[in-house]
Amino acid sequence: MTHQTAAVQALIPISADGIEVRLAANRAEVAAAQRIRYRVFYEEMGAKPSAAMQALELDFDDYDEVCDHLLVLAEGEVVGTYRLIRRHAAQHVGRFYSAGEFDLSAFLDTPGEILELGRSCVDARWRHRGTLQMLWQGLAAYMVENDIQVLFGCGSLPGTEPELLAPQLAYLRDNHLAPPELRGSALPHQDRVDFDDIDVAWDARKVLASLPPLLKGYLRLGGMVGDGAVIDHQFNTTDVLVVVNTADIAGRYVKRFSA
Repeated sequence: MTHQTAAVQALIPISADGIEVRLAANRAEVAAAQRIRYRVFYEEMGAKPSAAMQALELDFDDYDEVCDHLLVLAEGEVVGTYRLIRRHAAQHVGRFYSAGEFDLSAFLDTPGEILELGRSCVDARWRHRGTLQMLWQGLAAYMVENDIQVLFGCGSLPGTEPELLAPQLAYLRDNHLAPPELRGSALPHQDRVDFDDIDVAWDARKVLASLPPLLKGYLRLGGMVGDGAVIDHQFNTTDVLVVVNTADIAGRYVKRFSA
């Protein structure tokens, strides 16, 4: 049995139009989430699995045993997932997942609970607005239930050639850079992209049209980015650190998605 928090009992399942969102309750459901992740990240997006992952066709690591797994279920099957890591889960492993790429010290001591988001994906057959909305509803309910003060996680741009992503990175730097008290930074020993080195013009309309839906969703929530990006060769992405101060989220937005 995976570690489960009190939120499992407290988070009331949300359902609409045959789609349900709730937390995983057992190993079989966690495995179903890992299977979806493998299909999306490794088979669809070209990430590089370990031999063990490839043999099992599952995406997994140490965090899966201690975090909460938010699930979207349709027709009785898991079709989407979000991985939710709070302080106690990170302490079990020794650090937050994104601390492997970014210095998080600017906000780690924030009073109250903080939440790292990751491994968000939806099966291609169910990748439409209704499913994504349900996933966000579940996340909003979890935030309210656990009094989350700061959300953060890696926001991924597809590809590992920063010169091709320069307009997107420059746009994020120029419009959504986090204030110093929330500004994590790309670690120097990683394959880092320095924001100061990017000198390119950008067109807001074209950039916004090209950003992944999840990253645009964070920006609509008031999300900001840290300093610099990291090339993640395993997942075939270029990552920025996204941080959201939940106090900046409009109250009506949280209420709408947690009702």
